[in-house]
Amino acid sequence: RASDAVSKKHKIGIFGDYDVDGAAATALLANYFSKINVPFEIYIPDRRKEGYGPSIKSFKELIDKGVKIIFTVDCGTLSFEAIDYASKNKIDVIVLDHHQSEINLPNAYSVVNPNRFDDKSNLKYLCAAGVTFMFLISLNKELRSSNWFIQNQTIEPNLLDYLDLVALGTICDVVPLIGLNRAIVSQGLKILKSKKNLGLKTLFDICEIRSQPNVYHIGYLLGPRINAGGRVGKSSHGANLLISSNPKDVFKIASELDNFNKERQILEREVLDKI
Repeated sequence: RASDAVSKKHKIGIFGDYDVDGAAATALLANYFSKINVPFEIYIPDRRKEGYGPSIKSFKELIDKGVKIIFTVDCGTLSFEAIDYASKNKIDVIVLDHHQSEINLPNAYSVVNPNRFDDKSNLKYLCAAGVTFMFLISLNKELRSSNWFIQNQTIEPNLLDYLDLVALGTICDVVPLIGLNRAIVSQGLKILKSKKNLGLKTLFDICEIRSQPNVYHIGYLLGPRINAGGRVGKSSHGANLLISSNPKDVFKIASELDNFNKERQILEREVLDKI
């Protein structure tokens, strides 16, 4: 279904969660589609006004912007009402998620989730960025085997270049560093060192990290800053930081996230003092 959308150059909607894992998973899809020149639109809900997960309002907004298919990342497994709305409007929804499911699944085109009751992958420990990365490997393979890259004179993306984002989501979602996750983080740190993602590179500079990137840097310096936007009403800042290729825009977003994080730390201290 995804390969068909790419072949027809249909506009793709990406609905992501507002935390680091959601931002990383959103950026994975966005950066891939951007690389192969397929139009997309992202939607990250406002944590305070809209809460968690898709709603009829958010899906209507994406559909009004002309999307023909919607991916939900790091959410969607229990979004029955919103996915029914999309289905009635003839929009297929593909869920890429890792949260616990119920026996019943929503009326989506597909629910890709290693925590489904009927899943046999033994990859229950993956975060959303990990699930999204596995999906991209399959989509890339599908496009390659149908000669899409050759026919469209498009260079096939090197998915290994995206492992920094997968490592970011894996560390910040605090999933177990076992099996595939350990391999993702180990290789992702090498990609992080080469600073291929402009947003992460800029955040590194703002945090004045001079040494070899490690799990501490991601979990305690980069992650909280990317998360901070969602906590102060700028929920799409994290995803936009990881997607944009405009140095001026990226520096502005990274600086704002750094300031939001300082605000969060002050608020946290105040609350702790009151307690």
